[in-house]
Amino acid sequence: MARRVLHDEYFNKAKAEGYAARSAYKLLQINESRRILKKGDTVLDLGCAPGSWMQAASEIVGPKGRIVGIDLKEVRHAMPPNVTSIVGDIYDIDAARLLELAGLTPPNQTSDAQGQGRGGFDVVMSDMAPNTTGHNEHELSVRLCERILELLPALLRPGGNMTMKVFEGGDYPRLLKDTARLFNQCKGYKPKATRGVSREMYIVGVGYKGN
Repeated sequence: MARRVLHDEYFNKAKAEGYAARSAYKLLQINESRRILKKGDTVLDLGCAPGSWMQAASEIVGPKGRIVGIDLKEVRHAMPPNVTSIVGDIYDIDAARLLELAGLTPPNQTSDAQGQGRGGFDVVMSDMAPNTTGHNEHELSVRLCERILELLPALLRPGGNMTMKVFEGGDYPRLLKDTARLFNQCKGYKPKATRGVSREMYIVGVGYKGN
């Protein structure tokens, strides 16, 4: 019963506060604990639909910050003016286009020919889940996370931060260890807004080491 009440609490709160989904509170709680987002940051949301993480991130980074999202599905919920989303596949991603939408140059490049922009996103975040449930849910979620790690050199600036969702299982310790090699600090975190029966965990990396 308590778990059901918790679900209702966050569901109703999200509806009242205008978030696209209750998952917004997961990001807010991650940030409260790990401080991966700050005002003025430029953020990439991989698997951004329905848009709740972009809404929450927009509030944190403020009007001088910028959020770019990509998902297989179109984001239909109204978004703040500093949010842009496109339809696309993370397995066929155009890093240059995502950077351009945010007014950024590639990581390790400080400015373009006109002296504008800076290299790479400040934060890469993902609340993606595989389009399946059952015994292979863990393996597929690990695969998505491994893809995110592959993309970081083209998208995340050195010193930047990251968080990504994975379902707990046998490969979780290895994935956490692999991620820890890329960041100065790396921990797993389970937000209070996560349903009690869920195997969701969030890997949080702070201080990306770059190439």
